[in-house]
Amino acid sequence: MTQTTSGPDDTVPATEQPGTPHPGAPQRRRAPRIHRAWFVAAVAFVTIIGAAAFRSLPGLLIDPLHQEFDWSRGTIGFAVSVNLALYGLTAPFAAALMDRFGIRRVVAVALTLISVGSLLTVWMTAAWQLILYWGLLVGLGSGSLALAFAATVTNRWFTERRGLVTGILTAASASGQLVFLPLLSWLVERHDWRPAAVTVALSALIVVPFVWLLLRDHPADVGLAPYGATEYVPKPPPVRGAATRALRVLFSAARTGPFWLLAGTFAICGASTNGLIQTHFVPAAHDHGMPVTAAASLLAVIGVFDVIGTIASGWFTDRFDARRLLATYYALRGVSLLFLPMLLAPGVNPPMVFFIVFYGLDWVATVPPTMALCRAHYGEDSAIVFGWVLASHQVGAALVAFLGGVARDVFGTYDVVWYASGALCAAAALMALVIRKGRAPAAA
Repeated sequence: MTQTTSGPDDTVPATEQPGTPHPGAPQRRRAPRIHRAWFVAAVAFVTIIGAAAFRSLPGLLIDPLHQEFDWSRGTIGFAVSVNLALYGLTAPFAAALMDRFGIRRVVAVALTLISVGSLLTVWMTAAWQLILYWGLLVGLGSGSLALAFAATVTNRWFTERRGLVTGILTAASASGQLVFLPLLSWLVERHDWRPAAVTVALSALIVVPFVWLLLRDHPADVGLAPYGATEYVPKPPPVRGAATRALRVLFSAARTGPFWLLAGTFAICGASTNGLIQTHFVPAAHDHGMPVTAAASLLAVIGVFDVIGTIASGWFTDRFDARRLLATYYALRGVSLLFLPMLLAPGVNPPMVFFIVFYGLDWVATVPPTMALCRAHYGEDSAIVFGWVLASHQVGAALVAFLGGVARDVFGTYDVVWYASGALCAAAALMALVIRKGRAPAAA
């Protein structure tokens, strides 16, 4: 049953153009100049920014928690690794839950979990509480807002410009880092780490009303066809058995070669970004005498150029072979990591700025082509498949977040971690080249 948004005498025949209502759907007197899909993408962008605030904090907490509680860096790194692992492992189930209960409900609950988990850390006194609050609660919440959320929004609301929208939503995470990282580093250095945790909690909670009021689950909810589609697409019925479906899609995809190649390359992507640079760059730079605020500001600069690089990568993905793009991104990232140990110094020098800009452009430029390859190979199940691929991304990140802290405790330096990650990126470039070409995704 459909419900009109105007009176019975206000309806007029609709044209079969992208962005206009279908004759059998709720109709308006005028077709919107800007398709509703762009407003939904904007709300998703802001939502991911709010959730991304917490991702700026773990690297800033390693030294303060080590000094206050005398916890080893390996222990703190383990809590971060639990968070990163759950961030990935939750994503495919969250995508299936969105098919069952709708995007709005899942996103609102996820933001609330992030807020509660971050706030509870203010009163923790033992390491297991850090693992429970920051690792479990924040990990589950953030996993529900992972890139599988972006994939679900993109697949439902767009049939054209998918690569561009994917790049924009992926860049939202970097924007969150850009907005919050300098502020959080200032709070940690001047006012202790607890005010920073409270800031993260409030930033996630404040987004909930916007999600509930503005986000819509499907174009059919407002009587529109997806952006770029030539015909109206009815809203599918709720899909029951979310966990069963997520596992069924995993078992089906796991029997194909492209899934393992995509999962392997994306695991290395996570290891060399979230697990390595985002978690350990600030303490590594501090080891060389660089002030925490300066190192955090460099990460924020990565966030600036990540927005540019990811949106550009989405544009490239709409036009070029995704496999070749992935190989190029991983190869360049590996080369840059090999030079990083020579660039760390007490001050910020021009070669370090060049590295930051270069790494920022490449940070998550891998997401649009990876998502495009998932769509090409797995069709309607691509959002859930990408969720599992993202899980491998976060498992890789979790391993390096933990092992990086252990390496620092054992060797007294991060150098071995930089070199090992550079070699892994070279392997990822070769893996990307052997992924077979999938079919072109069908339009809605």
